[in-house]
This record gives sequence, C-alpha cells and structure tokens, in this order.
Amino acid sequence: MSDVGSDEFDDERSKLGEYEGDRNEAGERHGVGKAELPNGDVYQGRYEKGSRHGQGTYRFKNGARYVGDYCLNKKHGQGAFYYPDGSKYEGSWVEDLRQGHGVYTYPNRDTYDGEWLHHVRHGQGTYHYSETGSVYKGSWVNGEMGSAGEYIFSNHRYKGNFVQNAPRGLGKYVFNTGCEQHGEYHQAEQDRAEDELGELASPATLKWIPTCVTGLTLWPLGGETQSNSSEEGAES
Repeated sequence: MSDVGSDEFDDERSKLGEYEGDRNEAGERHGVGKAELPNGDVYQGRYEKGSRHGQGTYRFKNGARYVGDYCLNKKHGQGAFYYPDGSKYEGSWVEDLRQGHGVYTYPNRDTYDGEWLHHVRHGQGTYHYSETGSVYKGSWVNGEMGSAGEYIFSNHRYKGNFVQNAPRGLGKYVFNTGCEQHGEYHQAEQDRAEDELGELASPATLKWIPTCVTGLTLWPLGGETQSNSSEEGAES
C-alpha cells in the first residue's frame, strides 16, 4: 500500500467523514469498510476506487435505511429502502431511482406490485387497497391508472379504459352472478366547459351509460374486436 500523509487523511475525513476499512494502493476506499459521514449518515459495505460499489447498507440520520446494490455511489440494481413513515420499497433501482419491477408498501398497508419508471408507477402493475380489499390490475402512466385496466371489488369487477385514475370510455361490469353490463363512461355535461378552461374533471362527475346486459363474454388482451380505437388494449 502506498504511503499517504496524515494531512491527506485529515482532509478526507473533513469532506467524507470517518472511515474504517480497506484501501487500495492509491489510498482510496476499496473493499469492505464503514463510513460515518459528516451529516450523520452511516454507510457500511463495499467500496471500489473510492465510491460505494456493490452490496451495502446506508443508514440515514432521519431513520431511513437502504440495503442493496450500489454502483458509483448510486443505488443501482436490487435493493430495499425503508422510509421513516413505515413504508418500504423492495425491487429494482437505476441510478438512485425506482425503475424496473418493485413492490412498494405504503404507510396505510396498501401495496403496489409492478413496474416503475423514473421513480413513479409506470407500466403494468397491481395495486391492493388494504382497507377495502379492492384491487386494481392494469396499466399505469406516470404514476396514475391509465389505458387498459381492471378494478376488482368483492362481488364484481370493472374492465375497461382508465384516464388519470378514473374509468373513461368503453368498459363492462362483470358480476359474480354470471352476467355482464356493457357500457361507456362519459364526462358529465357540466364539466366540459371546465375542461376547456384547463381544469380536470373529478371522477365523481363521470356518468356510466349502460348499453346492454349479457352472459359472460371474453375480453381478450387488446380489447374486444367490435370496440372502436379508443378501446384498444382494453385489458391487461
């Protein structure tokens, strides 16, 4: 190992905190070590050429904790993040962001199991509501229910298209009794003027317009053949 003057270690300590562990010949943190950072955070795990790299545990002074993979000082790979409010995320990370597949458990015990992009729900995923037992399965767009989805209740389910967390357009209710009600969700008339002013319609203002009741029918991936283009991809 090369000689490194004590003044260099003092300068490192003031910038990067106290460190105990392995170093390479250049004096860089390399291998397994533990660092107590100036802001009170603590990291214990693997280093490579001075950066957190590989498996490690990072404890934040606010009580949060990350256990998992690092690459060049960023959370990258598989890891679990435990938040101070009791929520946690277990899954894939890309450059400090939730990305790929992961499971998030919220403080109220709701869970989301699915795809993430740039730290938000995006792609295919399932959200389980702990209090009611209801489940949404389907597509997510920038953190919101969007495109094709299925909302499952205790004795029925709704299949159709969603826009900004609300059903919109063609869909159907499937009842456990063995029948279906087909129809379409429309925005109430009084809210169309509001939309023109740039305001969003509340889900409470949507109106369900039934068209027919049938026995159970198939709703294949990609939507029903008789539906128009707005219903393409009607179910995940």
